[in-house]
Amino acid sequence: MKVLCDGQNLYNAVMKVSKAISSKTTNPILEGIKITAKEDSLIIVATDLEISIKQKINADVLIEGETVVPGKYFTDFIKKLSGEQIKLFLESQDKIVIEYGENEMSFQCMNAEQFPKVDEIKKVDSFTINQGDFKDMINKTSFCVSKEDSRPVLKGCLIETVDSEIKCVALDGYRLAFSKKKLEERSKKLSIIVPQRTLNEISKLIEKDENIMTVFVDKNKLMVEIDGTIFISKLIEGEFVKYENIIPTTFETIVTIDKKEMDNTLERASILTRGININIVSLDIKSSSMTILSKSEIGKIKEKINIVKDGEDMKINFNPKYLTDVTKTLEDEFIKIKMNNKTKPAIISAVEGDDYLYMILPVRTID
Repeated sequence: MKVLCDGQNLYNAVMKVSKAISSKTTNPILEGIKITAKEDSLIIVATDLEISIKQKINADVLIEGETVVPGKYFTDFIKKLSGEQIKLFLESQDKIVIEYGENEMSFQCMNAEQFPKVDEIKKVDSFTINQGDFKDMINKTSFCVSKEDSRPVLKGCLIETVDSEIKCVALDGYRLAFSKKKLEERSKKLSIIVPQRTLNEISKLIEKDENIMTVFVDKNKLMVEIDGTIFISKLIEGEFVKYENIIPTTFETIVTIDKKEMDNTLERASILTRGININIVSLDIKSSSMTILSKSEIGKIKEKINIVKDGEDMKINFNPKYLTDVTKTLEDEFIKIKMNNKTKPAIISAVEGDDYLYMILPVRTID
């Protein structure tokens, strides 16, 4: 193998595929990046068997060939050469040389035949969506997935395509996040559970929000191509929770509140309970105001926010992190908080429309 390529292009490609390098493995080949020189391209691939990322860049291929370089070291080194013209060539079966200017660096490399085969999936079932909408939907939901291994299906987001809409749901037993967007088109009704890591990595690949992307699904795999980067991931198998049945639809108290003001107040209130086991803020809703109270051995904070209330007065307690996770995600000027009593889940939603909602369980305390 002997190839000439632009250092910046190589750096960009290596940085993208390096997200799929395995960090915890007993198989050294999964810590590597496979490099293939073929025709007029350099194909760069990494996989940890759960996700695979493939990137192709233009190159002047003098001799075709392939090898596997040590992923972390190669990535760190190429990062320092992003402005150089680079020559890569195999000096022997287990040694690759990188020439840049009048200098050179060599790495021990591995046999490419030992690298797992990364096949693109069949492009049969799919949906097409605006990239910015897909990224926004991920950002609004993925932080609510479960961190527990006891229920694997909750470690991902349920994605459903129904008619002209796509719906995304995440829950962890204490809270639920729901978001929906319009689809450009779809092949058929789909229902898949996508790992949180997969969605977050796809979100990072999206740089041009106005572009359109197509997501392909085949059996237990998902594939998407964004700006020349092919991303393939395994899906989570199993049956997701019937989330529609657990979301309340009627409420005794509905509050409309300035989102930014609530977020700032919650941030200050959380300072006193940071790092302690019992992390609680109390909301006392009366007439046209909501008082937020937080206290610990360190001190006490009490702030009042103006609201518009419809319904009964209410006292209810929450984990402040669950509230701020929502307020920091939303860009709305005002939001609604809908409640029934201090033991039943509350709903946070937009003032108008139903594009998203969050359900949060209150914290029960002994009065």
